[in-house]
Amino acid sequence: MLQGKHILLGITGGIASYKCAHLVRLFIKEGAEVKVILTKSAEEFVSPKTLSVLSKNEVISDFFDTSNNWNNHVALAEWADIFIVAPLTANTLAKFANGLCDNIVTACYLSARCNVFVAPAMDLDMYQHPTTLKNLEVLKNNKNIVINAQFGELASGLIGEGRMAEPEFIIDFIKKDIQKTLPLVGKVVLVNAGPTYEAIDPVRFIGNRSSGKMGVAIADEFAKQGATVTLVLGPSHQKPLQKNVKVILVESAEEMLKACATAFENCHIAVLSAAVADYKPTEISTTKIKKKDAEFNLALTKTIDVLETLGQLKTSQLLVGFALETNNIIEYAKEKIIKKNLDFIIANSAIEKGAGFGVDTNKITIIDKHNNLTNFELKTKQEVAKDIVNFAIHLIKRNV
Repeated sequence: MLQGKHILLGITGGIASYKCAHLVRLFIKEGAEVKVILTKSAEEFVSPKTLSVLSKNEVISDFFDTSNNWNNHVALAEWADIFIVAPLTANTLAKFANGLCDNIVTACYLSARCNVFVAPAMDLDMYQHPTTLKNLEVLKNNKNIVINAQFGELASGLIGEGRMAEPEFIIDFIKKDIQKTLPLVGKVVLVNAGPTYEAIDPVRFIGNRSSGKMGVAIADEFAKQGATVTLVLGPSHQKPLQKNVKVILVESAEEMLKACATAFENCHIAVLSAAVADYKPTEISTTKIKKKDAEFNLALTKTIDVLETLGQLKTSQLLVGFALETNNIIEYAKEKIIKKNLDFIIANSAIEKGAGFGVDTNKITIIDKHNNLTNFELKTKQEVAKDIVNFAIHLIKRNV
């Protein structure tokens, strides 16, 4: 959920600042990139050096650095996907509510275009003061998201509401808030990826050059958009980055079919990108075949077509296939749409430079079942995955 997100963490001068070192670590563990800004008073509670080491980025506490170079608060705010201020003291809360701008944190706040989360922390009487409550309402009315203070022992020794939410709670809160706005929340998606290996004997097999990179990138992108994703993965060194992708490892075309058919029954979207073997040995030797003769003949039998089988099983699912060809790419892809009962197909070349197997880029054409073509430039496979997922989202919204 937070993988690859740009997190700008603003720290203000309260005792709860000490928790922010752990908060940074949790964001990093989630796969986010973190930059930290803090007020001068916050430096009295937490070390910028500690935060810099943990975040792997320079920590900024002033408009100008030691060489008198300007720290661009506008650029920081634009960089951020999420701006979280924790702890938010009563003083900084009042500045936010009234548009005051006298430090790097308030300047970034006024420049932020992304979602802003604030985690207040103060003594219980301060937290319940009418002015504080009014200021919090101002922030909420300005579309900021308040992570309410928690009940517990406070720095003053009193017990009550005012503790900054624990770092784990803050992470979960932000993830849940993000999930609410994602377009594929509640959707179940099946993706397959990688090659299949068809055994000849215990040590040899028939395979292909697929790395699985494209399919894994697609699974990750669906998960980023809120879907519950099952990835049926053939023999591949690739692994999804998103933790909420369920991976089922298979080897042969038969195993791929069985796993996909099971997952397909209850899914809303299926994208089959795996390079499944078209043929398998008619007989598999139980022992290693010894090298004897100058020639070796291997009888092959056609495998069951996974995509075509799912097309026959299809009820209301959005079914997507791939057409990797060396020639007549568009013509062959259009034929597959009809033959395999697809909603759209991704056509690409196995021989064009920068596309196909074993590379980090791809160049695709999407063809829908009405033969409408959408061409895309050469992009990274992660960017291609975004194009494919966005196309699927568009069709889902149109109830196609």
